[in-house]
Amino acid sequence: MRCGTIAGAHRFGGCPFAATEPLAVHVRLKFSTIALACSIAILAGCETSAPPPPLVRPAAFTPLGLNAPYLYGDVIGGHRSRAAKMKTAKIRPLNPALAPGYIANLDRELRVQTAGIGLDVLRVGNGIVIRIPAALTFDEGSASVKPEFDATLKEIAREVKNSNQTFVDVFAHTDLSGSPEVNQALSDKRAAAVATYLAGHGVARARIASKGLGETAPLYNPETSETQKAANRRVEIRLLPYTG
Repeated sequence: MRCGTIAGAHRFGGCPFAATEPLAVHVRLKFSTIALACSIAILAGCETSAPPPPLVRPAAFTPLGLNAPYLYGDVIGGHRSRAAKMKTAKIRPLNPALAPGYIANLDRELRVQTAGIGLDVLRVGNGIVIRIPAALTFDEGSASVKPEFDATLKEIAREVKNSNQTFVDVFAHTDLSGSPEVNQALSDKRAAAVATYLAGHGVARARIASKGLGETAPLYNPETSETQKAANRRVEIRLLPYTG
């Protein structure tokens, strides 16, 4: 806006006003106008600005993992049936009062024997889960145990054999790629292969059961990296105390 010229006028904000009017009045008017304009602008902004986008949680370790229901459920095949097989095989049950200490000792031994080789020994409920990346145990798409993993699996078998008052459940998992049917079949074969290996290295067959879970129990969902896909491909050996 262009301002006119007033002889002998004061200036404020670049525009003249009559010298006969008090300067304070014009200052107050000027600031009142500015404040009103700012208020209108703020209100307009409130009406037209879009709300902030909702927070999106990054892909992370899902509630499965150690909280997965299948790890806390009954033994594969049901306790009554499995206990009957153990009894037939003349495996003596644990005194329930001694079970916590028995499992704690087994946990320590397994951690020592498997340290530094890329698998996890985890305490879950009243038992132990040995979590083995499938890449250590199998070639891609294969259900044959890798020869290079033989020594490690033998060591696991030895510890499991010596602690014979436990049920042994073997679970196998795939990632989320491929068809569910193919993944289920592959996991069934892998779980059975590890169970057969353990039985072939001295673990009583009456103690062992296996189950493929395919892609139904991923650690990561969705899978956003190759690392997460690899983590989903795994074998788990669960050891639970046999107390009769």
